[in-house]
Amino acid sequence: MQRHIYNCSDGCPVESTLQIISGKWKSVIIYHLIKNKVCRFSELQKRMPNCSRRMLSLQLSELEKDKIIEKKIYPVIPPKTEYKLTRFGQTLTPLIIEMEKWGRTYNTINLEEN
Repeated sequence: MQRHIYNCSDGCPVESTLQIISGKWKSVIIYHLIKNKVCRFSELQKRMPNCSRRMLSLQLSELEKDKIIEKKIYPVIPPKTEYKLTRFGQTLTPLIIEMEKWGRTYNTINLEEN
């Protein structure tokens, strides 16, 4: 994804953040890496059963390109690949944890009563 630096009215920093974490699975990948520190591709696949292999690979590649995660490939057979957050990626932890809290609250409320 082409990186854009937004330098304009209020709300643009939000656009900059969404540029990195948008995509159905990116925030979920980051969440699992926060909770587990290091994950293999197969572990992420198990934790995200509704995400196709192709989509997971694409989202991981984009996060790696954006310097949010780093990938380590071990020279073994079968290949072993691990992912972890970079120091820069770790700065997203408070945001993702707040998203987790909000999601838990949302999942417990009855929207029809409000």
